Amino acid sequence: MPLLTRTTQGVFAIAPTPFDDDGAIDFDSLNRLAEFYTSVGVSGLTLLGQLGEAPKLSHEESVRVVRHVLKQTDLPVVVGVSAPGYAAMEALATEVMSAGASGVMIAPPNTLRTDDRIVSYYEGAAAAIGEDVPFVIQDYPLSFSVEMSASVIARIASTLPGCVMLKHEDWPGLEKISSLRQMEAAGDMPRLSILCGNGGLFLDFETERGADGAMTGYCVPELLVDVVRHAADDDRDAAHDLFDAHLPLMRYEQQPGIGLAVRKYVMKRRGLLTSDAQRRPGARLSATARAEVDYLLARLARKDSRVVLTA
Repeated sequence: MPLLTRTTQGVFAIAPTPFDDDGAIDFDSLNRLAEFYTSVGVSGLTLLGQLGEAPKLSHEESVRVVRHVLKQTDLPVVVGVSAPGYAAMEALATEVMSAGASGVMIAPPNTLRTDDRIVSYYEGAAAAIGEDVPFVIQDYPLSFSVEMSASVIARIASTLPGCVMLKHEDWPGLEKISSLRQMEAAGDMPRLSILCGNGGLFLDFETERGADGAMTGYCVPELLVDVVRHAADDDRDAAHDLFDAHLPLMRYEQQPGIGLAVRKYVMKRRGLLTSDAQRRPGARLSATARAEVDYLLARLARKDSRVVLTA
C-alpha cells in the first residue's frame, strides 16, 4: 500500500467495526464494507477510529481486523493506534504497518493542557512508532478536551517529518483551516494534508477553505466523494445542492451518544451490516428513533437514487 504523504487527498471512509448480536466481530459484514467502500470511489479507509469502537477491542482483535481488511482491498488504510501509553501504541503501530497499512492516526490524551505538553506528547509518539511511519494528528477537542491551535499544529508538523496529515474535527473550525493554509503560504509551516471529520457536517465549506477532503464515517459516503469531486472541479452550486439534500440525515447522525447507533442502523438497512449491534457498552436506537431515521432515508432516496434500502 502507498504511504500517506502531505499531499494525500480525497475521502478516507472511517469504517465501523461490525459485530454480531453476541458481540463477536462479524468478518462477513467487514468483507461487504470493504467491497462497498471500493465501489463508491473512496480514496482510502480508516480502521479502529473512535467510531470503530477501538477501545472495545483487544490488541489481537485489532490486528486481526486490520489484516483482514488489508486482504480485502487495495485502498490505502489508516489505523487508529491511540493508547494511554506509548508501549501499546508502538506495539499496534508496528504490527499494522508490517501488515501493509499506509499510516496511523494518533489522538492526544485528555490530560494535555499546554502547547508545550501537546508538542512533547507527539514528539514522544513519533519516537515510539518510528520516524519513518506517517501519522495523522486527530484534532477533536469536543471529544478529547484538548485544544490545539493552528500554531501548535504547525510546530508539530515543522518538527516531525512523520506528521503528514491533520484530521480536522474542531468545531467551529473553518478559521483554523484558513489559518493553517495561510501559514503554509507564508512559509511558516510545511504543507499538511487536511482531511475533515465531524460526520462531514461542514465539508461543503471546509473544502472551500483548503481542506483536501474528508476522513469521516457518514453512512452515505457517496455524498462525501461527490462534494470533494465538485469542489475540485470548482462546481460550487453542485456541491452545495447535493450536500443540502443529505444535511438532515447528517445532522441526525451527528447526535452525541447515538451517532454510531444511527450509522450502523443505516448501514444495516443498506445491506452492509448483518447486525447494527455495538459491543457493550453501547447505545441502541429506540423504536421512535428508528422510525425517524427511516423517514429521513425515505426522503433522501427521492433526491439521491443511490440510497437503496434492502433491509
